[in-house]
Amino acid sequence: MQRQVMCFLLILVLASCSTTVEDPPVAEQSRDLLDQDSDGVINARERCADTPIPAVVNNDGCPQLVESKRTNQLHILFANDSDVIPSGFRSQIQKMAAFLKAYPETAIELKGYASPVGASPHNLDLSKRRAANVRTLLIDEGIAPERVRTVGFGDNEPVRGQTREQTNILSRRVTATVTGADAGVLERWTIFTTRNQ
Repeated sequence: MQRQVMCFLLILVLASCSTTVEDPPVAEQSRDLLDQDSDGVINARERCADTPIPAVVNNDGCPQLVESKRTNQLHILFANDSDVIPSGFRSQIQKMAAFLKAYPETAIELKGYASPVGASPHNLDLSKRRAANVRTLLIDEGIAPERVRTVGFGDNEPVRGQTREQTNILSRRVTATVTGADAGVLERWTIFTTRNQ
């Protein structure tokens, strides 16, 4: 009998320890949380639909843009009292024309100079002719005339060399600097991302 009581008590203790676990309540979805372009921003907040997949996006779902700039320079030297472009500098003009074609939103200002040898009015005219001749070659390469402006500085702003002759040689020039900008989408890093070297 004592054994039966012990079994009964053991069953009673074990039965009181067991509980049934109820399933947690299911949360009702009250808002549309769809993200159609899979950029991590829900459609309700999305301001830029169809964002490219690897793009880094802001809170509105718009891709972050990164701007890169490239600069091209032109530096042509001339003979004394001459506005003829030496043949060795024509490749520089062709490269500048290609750069201007690659960045059609840019324009160029050609700055002509002369050495301090001779009369200032003559040097001013010579510097303008030098810049105009470079302009003509750029136009011949397919650059629209309204994108090419010329300025003559005459014998102002000479380049200082170690000797007077070196100063004169370096001052007979046409120069220009053009900067073009590209904008692209900043992409997220993944294990498949490669570095541009």
